[in-house]
Amino acid sequence: MGSKSVIIAKDLTLAYKPNVPIIRESSFRIRSGEFVFITGPSGSGKSTLLKSFYGELRPQSGALQIGGVMMEQIKPAKLAFLRKYLGIIFQDYKLIKEWTVKKNVMLPLLIAGYSKDVCEAQTARLLKHVRLQGKEDYYPLELSGGEQQRVAMARALAHNPVIILADEPTGNLDEYSSRVIWGLLEGANEQLRTTVVVVTHSIPPNLEVPYKHFYIEEGKIYEIS
Repeated sequence: MGSKSVIIAKDLTLAYKPNVPIIRESSFRIRSGEFVFITGPSGSGKSTLLKSFYGELRPQSGALQIGGVMMEQIKPAKLAFLRKYLGIIFQDYKLIKEWTVKKNVMLPLLIAGYSKDVCEAQTARLLKHVRLQGKEDYYPLELSGGEQQRVAMARALAHNPVIILADEPTGNLDEYSSRVIWGLLEGANEQLRTTVVVVTHSIPPNLEVPYKHFYIEEGKIYEIS
């Protein structure tokens, strides 16, 4: 496969406490445009691994490279720069409750310094895309869980990220919202060639894109062929 690697781990060890590794000496790579699932038992380190991808947790040892940036000693300014290229979707949505739907979706665009007109147009397009047009002025707590996750999805897509990182994105959702989220992730991967990395307990059976599968067991990461 000729595409370049956007995530490279070499002998990666992750831990919250010294000498208590969650991920142990694992090596793998994720290439540009791939759709990747990370599965494993509860507590195996799936979310821990995802946190390392967006700089919430630094490697204890080994090397981790995200989009060409070495994560071991990353400085705050460099991390802020890197996150402009990432779209992150959390299981608990992480929406700002005091902000409207519209403003939540706009957040990455505002951070990136886009003009008001661009922010307005992109936000309107995305809310239509996630089937939430007409709810721009609602607040998160006025929405169902599925609707909140679709807002989070629109926010993740707002700045056309190079990589989408999703932590159990459909774990708490109804069937309709789950289908919408998987469809949006597939669309981003197929149409925009966005690299998508999803942590999940189970891979949906009707996914229509080819994917790579990593499985975590006892701290080691294995590629399932």
